[in-house]
Amino acid sequence: QDRLVESGGGLAQPGGSLTLSCSTSKDLFRNNAIAWFRQTPGNQRERVAVISPSLTINYADAVKGRFTIWRDHNANAVKLQMNDLKPDDTAVYYCNAGTWNNVLRPIGGRYWGQGTQVTVSS
Repeated sequence: QDRLVESGGGLAQPGGSLTLSCSTSKDLFRNNAIAWFRQTPGNQRERVAVISPSLTINYADAVKGRFTIWRDHNANAVKLQMNDLKPDDTAVYYCNAGTWNNVLRPIGGRYWGQGTQVTVSS
């Protein structure tokens, strides 16, 4: 079954860290670019980071130097390490998968997870 399952969200203090995980099937993992988007109430989803099957990576300017995306091949999962978290990082984070060109679109690729809440607050 082609689906994405996010985990790892929660509450962090400013300057803290969280690691998100997006688990999926082996075929979807191997054949698709996988991205993390985030969304706050009243705003459109914005792409945070994306990684291709060949490990090409792209980050949004707002998270460069703080977030790291990688593929965990043993777990068929894409992880997002978030360091030096800021209150502006508070959002629901969604995992998205599709072709490289599609996940770079504002509407993302074909497959979406249900989202995980990240809250950064003291």
